[in-house]
Amino acid sequence: MKVCFCGHREVIDTKVETRLRLIIEQLITDGADTFLLGGYGEFDRLSAHIVCDLKKKYTYIKSILVIPYIHQSYDPDLYDYSIFPPLEHTPPKFAISKRNRYMVEESDVVVAYVNKNYGGAYQTLEYGRKKKKKIISVLP
Repeated sequence: MKVCFCGHREVIDTKVETRLRLIIEQLITDGADTFLLGGYGEFDRLSAHIVCDLKKKYTYIKSILVIPYIHQSYDPDLYDYSIFPPLEHTPPKFAISKRNRYMVEESDVVVAYVNKNYGGAYQTLEYGRKKKKKIISVLP
């Protein structure tokens, strides 16, 4: 099972990390083995760190950074590898939103930290709903 994440750039709820860890571990128990991560913003970094930490216990899971720009640098300690979806003809202005759609399309589950009804995280969540993906909210 593949899982992707969408969330706001800033995480203001101090309980998000605890809830997110429980959600990810339950997903692994339920069969998740591949985690697609965006690498931007606090929620993405938090998700990547938790998946990386859980790899110590669940050595078979994969953490994959999905990059919107071909020359993007990243922390190789957080991810098993990176992939660049078919975005070569996408204007840079639209690369992140198109990358986010790709992640949703490739996933079975979308884990979301979305508390506003606007912005990129919200648009990604709505796309997940439109594609009838299983949505798990980190919000209480």
